[in-house]
Order: sequence, then structure tokens, then C-alpha cells
Amino acid sequence: MENNMDGERDVKRQKILEKSTSPPPPLGFQNPLLPLANAYDDDDEDEDFERMTLSGRRAGGGQNAARVEQNSEDDEHADDEDDSDDPSGQELPQGKQNRQIEVRRDCPYLDTVNRQVLDFDFEKFCSVSLSNLNVYACLVCGKYYQGRGKKSHAYTHSLEAGHHVYINLLTEKVYCLPDGYEINDPSLDDIRHVLNPRFTREQVEQLDRNKQWSRALDGSDYLPGMVGLNNIQLTDFVNVTIQSLMRVTPLRNFFLIPENYQHRKSSLVHRFGELTRKIWHARNFKGQVSPHEFLQAVMKASKKRFRIGMQSEPVEFLSWLLNTLHNDLKTRKGGSIIHKCFQGELEVVKESHNRARGDDQNGAPNSTESRTENNVVTEAYRMPFLMLGLDLPEPPLFKDVMEKNIIPQVPLFNILKKFDGETITTTVRPPARMRYRVTTLPPYLILHMRRFTRNNFFREKNPTLVNFPVKNLELKDYIPLPAPNKENEKLRSKYDLIANIVHDGKPDEGFYRAFVQRKSEELWYEIQDLHVSETLPQMVALSEAYMQIYEQQQ
Repeated sequence: MENNMDGERDVKRQKILEKSTSPPPPLGFQNPLLPLANAYDDDDEDEDFERMTLSGRRAGGGQNAARVEQNSEDDEHADDEDDSDDPSGQELPQGKQNRQIEVRRDCPYLDTVNRQVLDFDFEKFCSVSLSNLNVYACLVCGKYYQGRGKKSHAYTHSLEAGHHVYINLLTEKVYCLPDGYEINDPSLDDIRHVLNPRFTREQVEQLDRNKQWSRALDGSDYLPGMVGLNNIQLTDFVNVTIQSLMRVTPLRNFFLIPENYQHRKSSLVHRFGELTRKIWHARNFKGQVSPHEFLQAVMKASKKRFRIGMQSEPVEFLSWLLNTLHNDLKTRKGGSIIHKCFQGELEVVKESHNRARGDDQNGAPNSTESRTENNVVTEAYRMPFLMLGLDLPEPPLFKDVMEKNIIPQVPLFNILKKFDGETITTTVRPPARMRYRVTTLPPYLILHMRRFTRNNFFREKNPTLVNFPVKNLELKDYIPLPAPNKENEKLRSKYDLIANIVHDGKPDEGFYRAFVQRKSEELWYEIQDLHVSETLPQMVALSEAYMQIYEQQQ
């Protein structure tokens, strides 16, 4: 009897164990990525730890990142089931000794690395799982795969394709799969430099003195800083803006050193910095750069106001970009490298009828003076600016004897009179008479010629040519400027052109190109997407200028 009872207990215990160890019931839908969910847990929690640490350092991950950095001396080399080895030779904690990764100087598969197919300009997503976590690049075919464990896509690819050399896109460590050892060979340093270009402060200071050309792997020569940018479906308005900003020395130098913004959380800031370093890198594998990652960050930050496949105006994009970068970079005192380079100040006098004042949202900002006379309200206030908009005269409606439209020309000084403090500019909404006077000049002056106007039916372009000097633009001869604040300080009102964006063609079908100056040789180059060619300074002034950047002479 007792034997029967014991047998029944054993059967019940077995059923309970089977229930507790049985897999969960299947979901009501099929998720193709679900079988991979545990493939990367096998790679080790240490990898997640390192990923958190590095992402915290790059994005300035606040208190959590700081806490991770403080407590991670022993874990700093953790990666996958991988970097628990300690190069200092110290004894590792119990449990990590079994996971040490062998590091080799030599690898029989290094000769299979194909630098011709490597392209790190695109988003770092696994080509199978589309995840951006723990991604490796195959150095043989150039494709991206997630993970390095035995169930990962990179491991599977190494077996199926016979490709054995992989680099972690975050830590820059190189591994041989499926063997799993780390490769420490100096011959791979050039790949690391292309993946993540780096500059010393001494190199940054010498950039404008460098006259050497660089040679890409395909044998083509290129100038660092003068490389073409891919046009990814109507993104020429982004390309000319980036090419122009690359001429602003303090801005460029700031973004060439990632330590200047490593604690910022903005993806746009980091992507702009990466693009800047790639454009000025002298060891690229190809003489061109794709702004794909930067464009993805722009689409996200602008909530698709600017996106691939939709044409926009460079002035709108530049205005948004500068303001967004400033907000992401500003310090507690409110300053940033953007304002240091481009911010000036205007004195504005606004005259409007008393009844129209209600349309102006409680008057002007920073109003310093307001008076009413004969039912006309006059307000005076100061306002900062990052660029100045210039109005072009209306083109003539008649044609010449050859039945061709006469394209008028206007000197730059004529349209700059808008800011002399006396010329009146009328506004429609709300109706007012405005007068502007420059009170503070920025180190870099951005001028925008308003060529495009919109009405209810279509978009029009003003073809008026603007005559401007390429060097020695003396503003004080044409607009009144205030005396310097300090007695011994010199009024710096003379500027040299460093970038000129032009528009060619019809309003909705045309394209943008940029003329930029190379300081090391004072030569001018014309850049249109991937096309880069040297040109004469005289050609710069013969185009339909749309937006310009001038540098203040020291």
C-alpha cells in the first residue's frame, strides 16, 4: 500500500516539474526576431555594461553614466562574452577568468580584409535584425551584423560565407570569427581612423596651412575639407549649407574635437561632428562622403520638416540648424559656439497705427522706448540676429529688342542700405514701417538674398544679379556703425567672402551649388554635390548669389 502511495507521489512530482520547466505557450502572432532575443544575452551582460558606459560617455548620459564610469575600472574592458581580459595583468574577479578573450597579434585571415568595400557613412544597423545594438562590420564584404556570440548573425555569417574578420563599430575592437579571439594588429589602425576620424589639437591648428592632397584607395586625389557630398534624393540644399559652414574656422575646429561636446545628449550635435571630421579627414578610403547619418538625425530633430526626397531652401535649413545646434550646445550662461561665430545685434524702430498694435502680440520684444504721436505708435528695441535678409529690387517687365528679358544688376551696397537706420521697410502683417540699424557686427556675417516669393498659385524667382566684392567688403562706408566700446579697440568692419551659395534654373526645378575658399592657398572651388573643381574668383561674382558667409578681418 505504501509503495503505491509513493509511486503516486513520484508521478505527481514529475508532472509538477514538467509544468515548471515547460516552455511558455506560443504567442498569437509570429515575430521573426523572437528566436533571436536570447542570442545576444549569451554574449554576456558585460557587453551591455560597456555599451551603456560608452553611450553614456558619448551622449553625456547624466548621473547614470557618471555612476557607471566611477564603478567600472575592472569592467571597462568588458564586451560581449569577450573583453573580460585585463590588459594590466591584474587578477580578474571570480567568474570572469573563464571568459577571458585571447588577444593575438597575427591572424591568418588579415589578407582577406577588403578596404575597397568598407563604407562607414551609413547608419550602424544590422543588415538582418535591423538593430543598432552591438553591431559589427564584416571587414571582408562590408556588411553589418549584430552580436558575436554563437547564436549571433555575425557568427552565422562567418560560417556561411567564410568571412572571418569583424570590427565592433562602437569599441573599434577587431575579432576573428568563429574562433572568437581578438586581433591586435597595427595594420588595422587605418580602418579605425576611417570609422572614427580623430584629430589632435595641433593638427586642427595646422589645417588652414596644409596644402597637401590626399589619395583615396581607388587612386583618386582629394583635398581634405574639399570633398564632395552625395546627393541623396534632393538633398543639395543640405550639401551646400554644410560645405559653407565648413569654412567657418572656429565652428569647424570646435566640432573636430569631440571632447568639446561629448556630454551633449543631442544626436544632431554628434552626427554633425562626425560629418565634420569625415570631411576634413586626410586618410579616407574614398574622396567623397555621404551625409546619410547626419540626414537621419536632421529628419528626427526637425520632425521631418527637412527630409530626404523633399527639396527645401538652404536659408530655411541653415536658420533651423544654427538655432537647434545653439539650443543643444548652450551653456548655463546661454552662450554657444554658434552665437560666438554668427550672432550680431540690430536696433529696430517700428512705426504702426495705434489700432494695429493689438495685432502685434503685446508689442516688440526688449522694447526700450515707445511713444505715440498722431495716432502712430513708435517703438525702438534691440534684437539679435544670426543672418541678415536683403531685399532685391523688382525685375523689369519689359524685354529688349531681342525679345529677351533684361536681367538687372544691383550693387550689394544698395541693398545693404536696408540696415542704415534710415531706409524704411514696410511690412504687411501687421502693417508697419520698419527701420533697421546694425549695432553689433558678428565675426562671421551671413547675408541672404530673398530671391523666391510665393503667392497663392506658384513660386517666383527674382533673377537680379548682385554685384559684390570677394575681398575687403567695408561696411562702415555704407551703413553707420557704432564706435567700439573700448577706447583702444579698433572698429572691425571689413569682411572677406569665404562661401557663396547660388541657385541655377527655375524656382521649382533648379539646383544649388556653392563656391568656397580654401584658406591654405586662397583658391576658390566650385562644389556641386560630388563635383569639386577649382575656379577663378571672378566667376564667383558672376552667379546668382543666394546666400553668403563673410569673415571679419582681424
